[in-house]
Amino acid sequence: MPAKLSMQGLYKVFGPAPEEAVELARGGSDKDEIYRRTGSVVAVNNVNLEVAAREIFVVMGLSGSGKSTLVRCINRLIEPTSGQLLIDGQDVLQADEEGLRQLRLNKVSMVFQHFALFPHRTVAENAAYGLKVRGVGAAERRAKAVEALEAVGLGAWADALPANLSGGMQQRVGLARALAVDPEILLMDEPFSALDPLIRRDMQNELLALQERYAATIVFITHDLHEALTLGSRIAIMRDGAFMQVGPPEEIVGAPADDYVANFTKEVDRSRVITLGRIARRDRPLLAPSEEAAAASRKLQDAEVQGLLVADSNGKPLGSVSATALLGADPAAKVEDIMERPALTGERDTPLAAVLEAGALGAPVALLDNQGRIDASVDPGDLLSALAAARAEDQNLRVGGTA
Repeated sequence: MPAKLSMQGLYKVFGPAPEEAVELARGGSDKDEIYRRTGSVVAVNNVNLEVAAREIFVVMGLSGSGKSTLVRCINRLIEPTSGQLLIDGQDVLQADEEGLRQLRLNKVSMVFQHFALFPHRTVAENAAYGLKVRGVGAAERRAKAVEALEAVGLGAWADALPANLSGGMQQRVGLARALAVDPEILLMDEPFSALDPLIRRDMQNELLALQERYAATIVFITHDLHEALTLGSRIAIMRDGAFMQVGPPEEIVGAPADDYVANFTKEVDRSRVITLGRIARRDRPLLAPSEEAAAASRKLQDAEVQGLLVADSNGKPLGSVSATALLGADPAAKVEDIMERPALTGERDTPLAAVLEAGALGAPVALLDNQGRIDASVDPGDLLSALAAARAEDQNLRVGGTA
């Protein structure tokens, strides 16, 4: 499947000598040297990226890293200096004025850090603004605006003025305005950074739910690692206009590409990012409910595990049997008579900490396929080892840094 959004060799230079600056960047010169020689600033430096449809892709970096410039290049609020930028295979950089207008009206919406609401328009009129620009009739745009406001929990405030809303509510109006036009791509430039922590967390959760409902592709900009880890299916760490590492959250935290990325992640509790899928195995035997305890014991010993899952004839989980239960059982006893019900199940993206907090460390965890059959399992011993390693890594990073 082709990417929804693709960038190849994208550069943005501010200053008097953009072409010379790009050539120097391609030759390996750093940002400071390029500025010294040309008086130009390389804000986006050779970014290559593909974002899949319905993905939430997060770009994270410190102030001045180029992340906001990058997201504005996507809809050409800022004109890239060189490179290729494709949406659904069409090169946005080759679009004429009308093509660009249609792109902004029909495919791409943007939510900014500052709410940018019209103070003299009602909440519904603000939410309907993009539809009005598109030429949608008054009744239809009102209906769509109210629907979007209801989706963000503000249906009752449709006829209020923005001044009557809190900051968090105003940001919801900004989100509703973007959603009302049913965008295929939603660009979000630090939209929650001005909100209080509790409101910010609520907005993050709401965004995840809305993304499922609207099926939009989201490019989300933030300087907050915890926000990036919460939202991103993939994360890019940006520095001096370039991507230092791109990957899923657990890879960014568990296998940082360099000291710069490691320093970003050193305060993160790895047990909340490393997932069951990372330590799950497909080679563990399953027990049938009719097997005898003696045979089950041999399987457990051969596999060198602390417990095994019990499955029906279709591979669906019924329960689990621990080494302790087998040790005290009659060798002729049936597995179904000594197993613990139900089997513990999890998702591949379930963090290790979730199992710990559920008090479920003593039994194997089943990871299921889309038919509800056991696809892989996590043994209690593997889980404890992974938790211990994650906590030890956290401690080493906090005490010793990344030297």
